Amino acid sequence: LAAGQLSAATKVDTVEYQVDGTTCSGLLAYDSSWTGTRPAVLVTHDWMGITERTKQNAEDLVKLGYVAFCVDVYGKGVRPSDAGEASKLAGSFKADRTKLRLRMQGALTTLLASGKADSKRIGAIGYCFGGTSVLELARAGAPIAATVSFHGGLSTPTPADAKNISGKLLVLHGADDPFVPAPEVAGFQEEMRAAKVDWQFVAYGNSVHSFTNKSAGDDNSKGAAYNANADRRSWQAMADFFVEVFTDKTADKANH
Repeated sequence: LAAGQLSAATKVDTVEYQVDGTTCSGLLAYDSSWTGTRPAVLVTHDWMGITERTKQNAEDLVKLGYVAFCVDVYGKGVRPSDAGEASKLAGSFKADRTKLRLRMQGALTTLLASGKADSKRIGAIGYCFGGTSVLELARAGAPIAATVSFHGGLSTPTPADAKNISGKLLVLHGADDPFVPAPEVAGFQEEMRAAKVDWQFVAYGNSVHSFTNKSAGDDNSKGAAYNANADRRSWQAMADFFVEVFTDKTADKANH
């Protein structure tokens, strides 16, 4: 379904910020007619870095009434040119979860410093590599009320850190995803149970990895493919989850 038109007051600002000596360049999306603070959502990119699709996700969140900030995990100007480069770059952060958490925490600090975000109603969503990233941010104990992973990696080298999770989690998963297989799913669920986290897990049938990404094609045999039903349903699940957590009816008209 096509999202509704953006308000003429919708703005997307480029925001540069520093994280541990690295300059990052994120995007802050909001409606300039809003006053005061509002619930806000970190939007974390897949392994290709911030793209037009990342920006579109942020703009769609503005339509639901949220401020949105696109996280730049890689750093200003660092954008993979192909899947090979993306795999190496994302892999370097997966191998160094401390560095990944620092990048995520730096983005959160920047969002909070914008003056537009209600610090008690912060959400975080991520796609693929971004799903891994937002889960690590939650495990780091960041004050995130609602964390949502779309077809993200679920494993972590420090599962005991789940005890630091203070908010609620929603994991949206392709039931046939070969890149996040059943043992990884089982390990994640056991991690959440052991830490007594408030978590939900939704598996979409006939869906593999990258089910929200139209550029992934439609051939499930490749392990990554778009699925229109899973895309629509997962976005609605996220919108409903935010309404529940934030108790904010602005998302009742969710449309994506």
